[in-house]
Amino acid sequence: MTFHILVIDDEKNIREGLAEYLRTDGYDVVCAENGEEGWNLFNKGDIDLIITDLKMPGLSGEELMKRILTQSPGFPVIILTGHGTIDIAVSAMRMGAWDFLSKPVDLDHLSLKVKRALEARVLYFQHRRMEEELERKKQFKSIIGNSRNIREIFNTINKVASTKATIMITGESGVGKELVADAIHELSTRKDKPFIKVHCAALSASLLESELFGHEKGAFTGALTQRKGRFELASGGTLFLDEIAEIDQNIQIKLLRVLQEKKFERVGGEKTIEVDVRIIAATNKDLKTQIEKGNFREDLYFRLNVVNINVPPLRERKDDIPVLTAAFLKEFAQENGKTVETIHEKARSRLYSYDWPGNIRELRNCIESAVVMCQSSMITVDDLPPAFRSVNDESWINIKLGSNMEECEKIIIHETLSHCKGNKSKAADMLGIGRKTLLRKLAEYNLEGLEN
Repeated sequence: MTFHILVIDDEKNIREGLAEYLRTDGYDVVCAENGEEGWNLFNKGDIDLIITDLKMPGLSGEELMKRILTQSPGFPVIILTGHGTIDIAVSAMRMGAWDFLSKPVDLDHLSLKVKRALEARVLYFQHRRMEEELERKKQFKSIIGNSRNIREIFNTINKVASTKATIMITGESGVGKELVADAIHELSTRKDKPFIKVHCAALSASLLESELFGHEKGAFTGALTQRKGRFELASGGTLFLDEIAEIDQNIQIKLLRVLQEKKFERVGGEKTIEVDVRIIAATNKDLKTQIEKGNFREDLYFRLNVVNINVPPLRERKDDIPVLTAAFLKEFAQENGKTVETIHEKARSRLYSYDWPGNIRELRNCIESAVVMCQSSMITVDDLPPAFRSVNDESWINIKLGSNMEECEKIIIHETLSHCKGNKSKAADMLGIGRKTLLRKLAEYNLEGLEN
């Protein structure tokens, strides 16, 4: 890494001499002959440290430092002082200067001070990155994973959380759509306001309408008192509508109006109520298909789908299975008072090769069951649910201990090609080599007889 230093002094010989010396230390150095020019260069960015004279015509080094530290607190500034300006230099140190040097400058001292200032700056940024990473992990603590798909979701959440945009979260059942909604609310400016969740599929049309918009006393049989709906209760905060595809057409119309006008009436009421609510919706259905079938309003879809976050199924993010299983293992071991600490490699292979139609919810249930059944510190295949125990071991290759590398490679190629039923392209992909390489090795090991 090359550091960039700005030297500011109205005396040409001094600034150019310092610049030349610092370049021999491997730094990239630019110069300015006065405070204003230095300020302009600093604002262009890509400066890691400033060395400036105190006394200069126009903008003084002291005033320049004040500007810099106001804009970038903690930025390293080394002050150069002439005869009779030590008191000013001490004052500058109190205001936040990193250090000072008296003229004529001792170059060895300068080199040491520059090195220490830059090391401190690197440590500062490393510490800040670590704090940001810890904060990110804290913010997304419920969403476990580090695969590319999940990192993209984290990135999208960070971009949209602080906005007022309506969010549509899509994905199969069990992928964690509700956890994404939780993270968006927690990172938003509404995090201290209500976060109300409604599972639309769990209620009939009449009950859902009352649940969302409330009702007046006597609005229907059993409405003995006035009741506020979820929109009113969530005012100022966030309303999460899970399984949005299940709502009735009549409620869709009323919901569309709330999204457009921010107002509605309770069931059986005439008073118009205004609310400030952010909507996050989720569904495991293809809403475009539902629109084509006439089950979902297209205008409502566009109102809800301002930003779309698609949560991939677990089979498309298998890189996250190890970290997910570790988290669930720890959780259920503690919950059940067990000392289960790890999973046997064979059991891990069963988990990894499974397609998980129930997604993370199914994986979670699987690990909970395995922990309960486990009688040692390690989960084995026998501890897994029946669906995993019944799987045969044809995906395993047995190699005798002591086999040389050539024998091992021959066995692996032979067994992989057999597993792929002679499909050389598929076998090459599975082995992570090119088809030409595979053909060459088949000839080398006299394995060409295997069918295509």
